[in-house]
Amino acid sequence: MITEVLLAPITGPIAGLIWIAKKIQEQVDQEVDEKDNLYKRLLSLQLAFDMGEIPEAEFEEQEEELLLAIEALEEELLLNNNEE
Repeated sequence: MITEVLLAPITGPIAGLIWIAKKIQEQVDQEVDEKDNLYKRLLSLQLAFDMGEIPEAEFEEQEEELLLAIEALEEELLLNNNEE
């Protein structure tokens, strides 16, 4: 207990940096998962169209929405990386 108090000025900032690093990693993991999910949805949409399950107009509409979502996510990632 006494050693914890004496070492607090040293371990406190280190613990803070570790916490920040974990939060950043969680955010990156979440964004990567989000991007992977969008790509999987895009692939699934393409397969459905190729198999004739959805009409071309619906495919194009959904494809555009997914591509815009992917583009927005990539731009957000670039902005976040440039801010750091």
